[in-house]
Amino acid sequence: MVPLERSRRTIQLEKRGRRLKRYLIPCRIFAFLGVGCILYCGGIALAGFGTWFFLVWAGIGAVCLILSAMFRNEKLMTAIPGWIKGTCLGIFCAGMLLFLTVEGLILSEYNAQAAPGADYVIVLGAQWKSTGPSEVLRRRLDQAAMYLACNPDTKAIVSGGRGGNEPVAEAEGMQGYLVQRGIEASRILVENESSNTFENLVFSGKLLDPERDRVVIVTNNFHMFRALKIAQKQGYANVEGLAADSVAGMAPNNLLREFLGVLKDFWVENL
Repeated sequence: MVPLERSRRTIQLEKRGRRLKRYLIPCRIFAFLGVGCILYCGGIALAGFGTWFFLVWAGIGAVCLILSAMFRNEKLMTAIPGWIKGTCLGIFCAGMLLFLTVEGLILSEYNAQAAPGADYVIVLGAQWKSTGPSEVLRRRLDQAAMYLACNPDTKAIVSGGRGGNEPVAEAEGMQGYLVQRGIEASRILVENESSNTFENLVFSGKLLDPERDRVVIVTNNFHMFRALKIAQKQGYANVEGLAADSVAGMAPNNLLREFLGVLKDFWVENL
């Protein structure tokens, strides 16, 4: 026979064990995600790709590690009221549903291919460095150059202004790059005032007839969905996409940044 007091302590210990086991899985998941995000941030920093956006991964990693520590603390998790836990879980699930929905839309245009014979190709700008186009922009230009070489009657519009960290306007550098690739300068129109995707397409639209001309937009795969939707909102009646690829290891960073870009443009009614 086990004394009553001892049996109560034994039952209480078993309940604590079950609580710890229940929180063990999310504790480990968030710990894994936290370490992974911080290492990914460091990897991008060492590779030297992209903008300062990669620091977001360090922030996400820190949040994940904090959540992991919270799940590990049985006393804390027990003290949090059930309705707060339920609300947080609901917000998390809604956020994940939104994220997966938007990412699905982005991926729907990931491999966009354009038919030959367009009137214009619009090449959207990206960072221009002192050494030439960034890797993202170079891939866009190479894709555009191949299309233009196969379609000699198609004209190009290179679009992009000069940022504070750029030696020249993106469009001017893009024009020179295409000329080096064998595209006649007379076929290239320059739009060098825009500072974002919305302005790229609004300002480029003034150099053609959006309602009649057949237009191909060239940008990277992760950026294609947003570019096409903005163009359609601006009255481009016959628009297609021609997706350039991107650095494979940068896909998570690009997709996360593009997710935020889609939300921002949706909020300000650009798409």
